[in-house]
Amino acid sequence: MPRPKIAFVASPVPIAQNALRALAAKHGDVPQDEADVIVALGGDGFMLQTLHATQGLDVPVYGMNRGTVGFLMNEYHADDLQTRLDEAEEEVINPLTMTALTVDGAMHEALAINEVSLLRAGPQAAKLRITVDGKLRMNELVCDGALVATPAGSTAYNYSAHGPILPIGSDVLALTAMAAFRPRRWRGALLPKRAVVRFDVIDPGKRPVMADADGKSVRDVVSVEIHSEPSIRHRILFDPGHGLEERLIREQFA
Repeated sequence: MPRPKIAFVASPVPIAQNALRALAAKHGDVPQDEADVIVALGGDGFMLQTLHATQGLDVPVYGMNRGTVGFLMNEYHADDLQTRLDEAEEEVINPLTMTALTVDGAMHEALAINEVSLLRAGPQAAKLRITVDGKLRMNELVCDGALVATPAGSTAYNYSAHGPILPIGSDVLALTAMAAFRPRRWRGALLPKRAVVRFDVIDPGKRPVMADADGKSVRDVVSVEIHSEPSIRHRILFDPGHGLEERLIREQFA
């Protein structure tokens, strides 16, 4: 069986750069558009950057943790990479599309693998109106913010905001509020993956709101529409027994 052609990418931190030099010297390093697999060295933030940057290549990405949490990464070992790539299991995830309209009439689009979040951008709580699939579901949510998370992102910001952990393959999205004031302590909702969620900002001049999709921020939004994007498939490789499904289950018993 021929060895896969590997393209290595690494975050700028020294520990990741050192790993890149060592692995590239041992296994070779080809351009990404010629690779059979991309190996990303860093943390979860760098993994998200890599997935976004390579989404048009239809090449699986295998991450090794040279960061902190590393939820989307495998453990780092320098000696058995070829064997691990041969035995790796693939997970496929779809990102969210965010379409945000700002007070100046500009439209902004972005993709999010983890979540799209709306956050208050001033001293007063945000007031949001929530519509799902064209049907008004909540006339007014007073809160610090709200987010829509994918299963892959449900253990990130969503979990910190006391949202549910979603199993991979569950075909649902989590809609979670941050510090909800009215309705008092509202915890959010589970929605079908096909749902289209729209947030309208009530009184954006007095209560400004920003939207964020995996670190791409848009300030002074008046409305934000979010839906899953099935046409984009992110292929992530994990060591056997350590895939996203297992990690999501394990996280709930930590």
